[in-house]
Amino acid sequence: MTLWLYRGLMRLLGPVLLLATLWRYRQYGNQRQAIAERLGWVNAPAASVIWVHAASVGEVRAVAAIVQQALDAGHAVHLTTNTPTGRQAAWERFGDTLTQSYPPLDTPAAVKRFLNRLQPRAAIRVELELWPTLLIALQQSGIKTALINARLSERSLQRYQRLRGLMPRVLAAFNWVGVQSQADAQRLQALGLPAARIDVTGNLKFDQVLDPAQVAAGRHWRTTHAAKRPVWVAASVRDRESAIMLEAHQYLRERYPEALLLLVPRHPASFQLSALPDAWGPGSCAQHSKSEQVDTNTAMVLGDTMGELTAFLAAADIAFVGGSLVPVGGHNPLEPAALGVPIIMGPHVFNFAGVDALLAAAGGRYRVANSADLAAILESLFDDAAMRKRAGSQALSVVNQHRGAAQRTWQQLTQRLKLRRA
Repeated sequence: MTLWLYRGLMRLLGPVLLLATLWRYRQYGNQRQAIAERLGWVNAPAASVIWVHAASVGEVRAVAAIVQQALDAGHAVHLTTNTPTGRQAAWERFGDTLTQSYPPLDTPAAVKRFLNRLQPRAAIRVELELWPTLLIALQQSGIKTALINARLSERSLQRYQRLRGLMPRVLAAFNWVGVQSQADAQRLQALGLPAARIDVTGNLKFDQVLDPAQVAAGRHWRTTHAAKRPVWVAASVRDRESAIMLEAHQYLRERYPEALLLLVPRHPASFQLSALPDAWGPGSCAQHSKSEQVDTNTAMVLGDTMGELTAFLAAADIAFVGGSLVPVGGHNPLEPAALGVPIIMGPHVFNFAGVDALLAAAGGRYRVANSADLAAILESLFDDAAMRKRAGSQALSVVNQHRGAAQRTWQQLTQRLKLRRA
């Protein structure tokens, strides 16, 4: 695909993307502001701002240490996210110490308007957000640009290779790229990124700091509501995985009738209470959003609020990490690992293949393929407290051994983008 063809397609898709913005942000009450920002109408923050783009909640949390170092060095920071939940996560972490907006659509008019109003001194993008019009505009404007915590799966490489005519020009916009692993570096080189612009800095998510208030709240909840019960959490579960979680919990309750499941859907609004097994009876599910009572009849707590996953993980003995029993690629297993909680995942983990391999090699992660497998592993871990504690400790050791990516990344950013103290 050529650049002119890509831009033509984006112009055609622009109205569709704006309608999608209206639909996506409808429950947050800021559609007018979101549309304006997607068209490039951002409020200009302080001069000489560093622009950081993080797609959603996971990327916001990953880049938090870098943003904090920039703020500590006296830089003004403007953060963009694609999602309302990402924006909320940034607000909870940084408040008004930085400015925020949604990013512009990747059309020439929106990009030009955004850059003219923002006038960033440098741009930092997290993981792999490759928007051709925007990146080429940054290069043409002489704005130094970096891609950090970059990863590229084999599947994504094959997809991007279909754009051979466009990728080298897009990647040339990056003055520097910090990748998670040597394999990621090799794949980016295969797309046309010069090796001299790449450094392996590690995965920023190993440096993620968990909210101590949420950790304390989760552990207090466990002490007061389920101190003597076996508790497991199904975290960031996709719609098609929910039934598998319920079935596994039904199996587990045949052995452990008092077992409690904390089910945290990736998209809470899509979970249907009618999916609960009839055998559980009335009052078997407590909705967290309604502060419903948890008692001995409660088989499951539905974590249907946003931004409290850490608390649910801290309240559990074992964690299943969702997006891994369906071909989504898996969600982040490092948060339960950082809490010393044993991890269970399905086979679809290409988003975290390197992390998954490290956790498996250390004995901190178990693989399952279906509800029967999941129930069997849960039974084994609940049967053997020493095994459970050992697996959690091994998962935590992986996190501790691989910290330091944030410091390495910031050092390279200050050199490559010339981010001296403001």
